[in-house]
Amino acid sequence: MATKTDTTPKVALVTGAGSGIGASVVEHFCSRSIQVLAVDFNEAAQEVASERGAAFFKADLTDGEACKAAVNDAIRRFGRVDILVNNAGIQHVSAIESFPEAKWRSIMDLMLTAPFLLTQAAWPSMRENGWGRIVNIASIHAQVASPGKAAYVTAKHGLIGLTKTAALEGGEQGITANAICPAYVKTPLVDNQIADQAKLHNMDEQEVIEKIMLKDAAIKRLIEPAEVAELVGYLASDAAASVTGSSFNMDLGWTAH
Repeated sequence: MATKTDTTPKVALVTGAGSGIGASVVEHFCSRSIQVLAVDFNEAAQEVASERGAAFFKADLTDGEACKAAVNDAIRRFGRVDILVNNAGIQHVSAIESFPEAKWRSIMDLMLTAPFLLTQAAWPSMRENGWGRIVNIASIHAQVASPGKAAYVTAKHGLIGLTKTAALEGGEQGITANAICPAYVKTPLVDNQIADQAKLHNMDEQEVIEKIMLKDAAIKRLIEPAEVAELVGYLASDAAASVTGSSFNMDLGWTAH
């Protein structure tokens, strides 16, 4: 089985790279001389990528062909893909009875089908080089549920299943797969969730943070994106070669009850 030398720069593909966790992961990798293709639907993310020293690829990952094109672009630019971080996500808060079918499908396409297709497309490159790291940004909602989040919770639970299966299939090929399950991180996505939850529960936004988001947390604060990026960096490193099929809760003590 082929292996890389320690001096070979790694190549990472990061989705949802325009802000929040994704932008922090891109910055973390670039600061460690990892070549990065930052993938995002928003054209404005190109500036974020450029500021951090990353290449940029615009893609709507609800389109399966765009998932394949993103991986192909990384291979065209850098010759391979070593690290895949599936981070892109959206949110919609609504009770099951009123949840729009179109929104359900778009969430599944982006947060479950796209990680599968990206993993599938990057797999041959990782297998050929005998080294690969897949890090799926799940959520504490991959472990527990909350009302009003049927599609989000379902997609994140499914992502854990994909992570475990990829770990079992990749073990003999030098490919690891792990998931990170953060509680609420200080990102634009969470800002939107706060506003949606405020409407759903007829609360003001500070009440949502205190009474819903941090209600079961031992540490009463939101998580910083850079904290998640540090764990991504570890799981994508040589030091984590024996870690696979695992889900890491960064939940402020939420599930310690």
